[in-house]
Amino acid sequence: MANAFAGMYIGTTGLQGAQAALNTTANNLANVNTKGYVRQQVRFKDRNYDVIDKASMLVSTKQSGLGVSIGDVVHSRDVFLDKAYRLESGREAFYETCYETANYMESLFQELDGEKFKSSIENLWVAFQELAKAPADTVNQNLVLQKAELLVSRTQTFYGDIQSYQLNINDQIKDDIKTINEIGNRIFELNKEIQKAEAGQVETAMTFRDERDYLLDKLASYVNIDVREEATGFVYVQIETVDFIVEKGCNNIGTNVDRGTGFATPYWPQLSDSENELYTPVLDVDKEISSESNTDIGSLIAKLVMRGETNGKFVNIATNEAYSHVEDCMLMETQGKVDMLFHDIITTMNDIFCPNIETKVTSTLTSASGKQIKAGSEILILDKENSPVGVDGKLPPRELFERPGFDRYTEYTDAEGNVYYVYNKEDASDPSSLYTVGNVRVNEEMTKQTSLLPAYTQNGAVDMQLGQNLANAWEKATMHINPNDSYPCTFQGYYDKMIGELGTIGSIYKASTETMTNSVATIDNKRAQLIGVSSDEELTKMVKYQAAFNASSRYINVVSEMIEHILNGLGV
Repeated sequence: MANAFAGMYIGTTGLQGAQAALNTTANNLANVNTKGYVRQQVRFKDRNYDVIDKASMLVSTKQSGLGVSIGDVVHSRDVFLDKAYRLESGREAFYETCYETANYMESLFQELDGEKFKSSIENLWVAFQELAKAPADTVNQNLVLQKAELLVSRTQTFYGDIQSYQLNINDQIKDDIKTINEIGNRIFELNKEIQKAEAGQVETAMTFRDERDYLLDKLASYVNIDVREEATGFVYVQIETVDFIVEKGCNNIGTNVDRGTGFATPYWPQLSDSENELYTPVLDVDKEISSESNTDIGSLIAKLVMRGETNGKFVNIATNEAYSHVEDCMLMETQGKVDMLFHDIITTMNDIFCPNIETKVTSTLTSASGKQIKAGSEILILDKENSPVGVDGKLPPRELFERPGFDRYTEYTDAEGNVYYVYNKEDASDPSSLYTVGNVRVNEEMTKQTSLLPAYTQNGAVDMQLGQNLANAWEKATMHINPNDSYPCTFQGYYDKMIGELGTIGSIYKASTETMTNSVATIDNKRAQLIGVSSDEELTKMVKYQAAFNASSRYINVVSEMIEHILNGLGV
């Protein structure tokens, strides 16, 4: 009779085990489309066996089993696959961000909502071609002034569009920093919940772990992270080798906003001295971008690199040293190249209308304000002998493109009363002195009186050579796309080179993005085989566990009928 009731107990354990397996399978099916969910797999084990008789030479050990139980509900992950996935997804996010920027810049140069930027350059060239035929013709002069104003306005608009995109990326950077901090704080909370749930070493906090792993995957797309889990279930996270999530909490990233540009830069508050404005940046954008050094991981550094530190000017690409700081900053470098093209066009035209020569001062020169230039100094002065003049015949002639509030020349005299028109050079430390986008306009006096445009020799004849010099300037190859370029080009050739470089960079980023996408997909497929939920597989298990449940139920019914038969039989 005792053995019969033991059989009833064994059947009950089978029924309970099958029911638990059905519940787990149903939970998997319910979460088949839940992001970050890791499938749960049931593992059965035997309950303890009672030894009835020990084994002998002829007979094996006699044992009486106590049924089956759930040994574990496996929540399996592969730490190596997770690490590989996070690394490659970070790289994918980096190159995808770079490609999006390059693609936007290419579309911006085409100016889909208006005329191409290149057309304003071509139109000005045509205007000077017409002026060369008749420099004193007011129709031709008006055409030059009109196209000059168009070049200034379109360049400013185009440059402003790039600035707007910089600000757009800057807003994205701020949002990303906020999101990273939110993820970090939530992971820390989940760490505490997991430790609390698993403290008794009875159950695994699967739901909390699923959410935490999903957040770690998401965090890896923003920055390069290193994850380490303690035996207690607590996960420590580093960003670029600096502690982000520690036992005491999450070291939230701060945002340092530049007062001039409004550009945001992430920094570590715990490592910085904000009172003295000494900030430790989270990401070093000055490092060379390469996969070997793992500096091409995360969308955040991609956005910082693409945006740059400020608005690019021609001075940023004028020398090797300056160019080395903006070479990888696509928006800042493009701004600098656009400004360089604009700068060279307008300064070349100005230098033809107002030619300069270099001279060495033989005696001290004094300006009306009392400023002096000592003897022996080398300066640029107006070439009065070869300078054309406007209809008023005055010297110095007016430049076509002027810097507001900054005259082209300052008048000096020597001890003998000789007059020198000293050219006020550009100074990189003084933005108001630069012929740059936003600091140049067409000469206001010329726009009011077209005939003031230099077109005559000083004896009153039409200066035909002036017109020819203006037209020839567009054919001269004097520009270089960057300090490392050894092949000079014309203004229009410079524009074509700029577009060509942008297209090449965009193609490289596109190819890298596609490669990283395929790599991430391959690793993700491998992870899915381990942690993903297959509805077909789970339905198969559902049928299997339902059959086991029915079998256990049938077994209990048979044992119950047997016991009832025995009891009734004894009663007879």
